[in-house]
Amino acid sequence: MSFSIHPLLNNGFKTGDSNKSGGKLYCHCKANRVEVTLGSDTAFNHACGCSKCWKPKGALFSVVGVVPVDKVSVTANANKLKVIDSSAAIQRHACKECGVHMYGRIEVDHAFKGLDFVHSELSDEKGWQEPQFAAFVSSIIEQGFEQEKMGDVRKKFQGLGLETFDCLNPTLMDLLAAHTAKTSAPKAKL
Repeated sequence: MSFSIHPLLNNGFKTGDSNKSGGKLYCHCKANRVEVTLGSDTAFNHACGCSKCWKPKGALFSVVGVVPVDKVSVTANANKLKVIDSSAAIQRHACKECGVHMYGRIEVDHAFKGLDFVHSELSDEKGWQEPQFAAFVSSIIEQGFEQEKMGDVRKKFQGLGLETFDCLNPTLMDLLAAHTAKTSAPKAKL
């Protein structure tokens, strides 16, 4: 296969440490790096094929998870951060110099408000939660990947033991649907 899923996944991955309690993430600048401190491990870590997530050069997918907002703090060079797209639901805070997305925060009413999206690969530390699934897999076609090779992509994920979805996994989709139901006008129960 002549494509890179993601550097952390191309040759398999290691299981995370269930006792991981957080760590530091760094942008890719050579000096004055942005530092974000996480006070917990990531949850729902997954490979994401959407066009909005930051991906390492040449990778088709990002690897992204969530951490409670109160467990995320910018601890160095916050002045280097800017929001990529202020109209997006996830406000992705990226380094102005190297472009790496350090964290994404939801400020609007949303099922995932209270969780920040982070890329634990930006840490020098090991033991972060391993990917649990692959999301928005077909979205890589919109970014120029050949549709005819999608079977190979899904086989690669299957070989890694990761189920593929063209949205999020069922648990996260259920959370989104429950949030929508809760915030919509009352309806008769079926």
